[in-house]
Amino acid sequence: MSPTPVSPTPGPSRPPGTAAAGTAPAPVRRSLPGNLVRGALIGVVETVPGVSGGTVALVVGIYDELINSAGHVVSAGRRLLTGPDRAAGLREHLARVHWRIVVPVVLGMAAALLTVAGPVSHLVETQPVLMRALFFGMVLASIGVPLRLAGGGLGPRALLVVAAAAVLAFVLVSIPPTTVAPAPLLVVLAAMVAVSALLLPGLSGSFLLLTIGLYQPTLRAVDELDLGYLALFFLGAALGTVVVVKGLQWLLHRHHRVTMLALTGLMLGALRTLWPWQLEDRTLLAPAADWWVQLLAAAAGAAVVVLLLAVDARTRARTGHGSPEELAGVEDPDPSR
Repeated sequence: MSPTPVSPTPGPSRPPGTAAAGTAPAPVRRSLPGNLVRGALIGVVETVPGVSGGTVALVVGIYDELINSAGHVVSAGRRLLTGPDRAAGLREHLARVHWRIVVPVVLGMAAALLTVAGPVSHLVETQPVLMRALFFGMVLASIGVPLRLAGGGLGPRALLVVAAAAVLAFVLVSIPPTTVAPAPLLVVLAAMVAVSALLLPGLSGSFLLLTIGLYQPTLRAVDELDLGYLALFFLGAALGTVVVVKGLQWLLHRHHRVTMLALTGLMLGALRTLWPWQLEDRTLLAPAADWWVQLLAAAAGAAVVVLLLAVDARTRARTGHGSPEELAGVEDPDPSR
């Protein structure tokens, strides 16, 4: 007598295309040259005040992998220093880093910074209105990315989160820029702030450096390979990463929707710094007579982002890897390790 088949217990409903609970999502197949290009794009925009490298990481679909990888690098260093099982703990966390993404992205960023820092700085200085219009269009077209990843509708509470973050960003980017001497301690502290902005879409590390007064000295140090300045800056960046990345990883796992809504607001409020017509003290002006030129530049910037999103969507459709799987890919940081 054959056994009576048992019907499976119905599980919780989930959106079509999402992975079942406990099932690791299939990784996106990304080529090494593609990741080099993604890293170069992040590096290029990090030289431009007002545009966030985190925004580009979101648009090209590698934001959660970078945050998870940074979290595991931090955990590996902590296990190496404090234990227990130092060697085993180090190997465990380093094995979970997305090296196929991280290494080419870092190389692409470094190559872009070393080759375009000077020219981009020159363009920002000589064509500020046109460059701000171009990047205004790019950021405006990118706002839908964290909003889509937040999921769900925009009820009153969601709108309140977006509005509060937008107001905060608007106030921060309205602070007039200053000029200070690059003292060693200030360079380290400024790098800690700048790398935090790199990890947060909507906040630009370059813009914060500009507000502090170290934007031009930092670009000049990169262009001239001032190793002393760069060593201090990288020290601050490393310290900032350790401080910020674990908290951000925890927020993305525990409060993903609220975090993405807040990032949407940050990007929206930060558009103030990219308004094409403004004075050096950041006083906003009305559009000039050649407003149509800036409109075309903004449209071109938006078109670039839309193209990137279309390519990313085709890649996801081909690999069966959609946004729900991206959300599931944000790992839970274990504070005990």
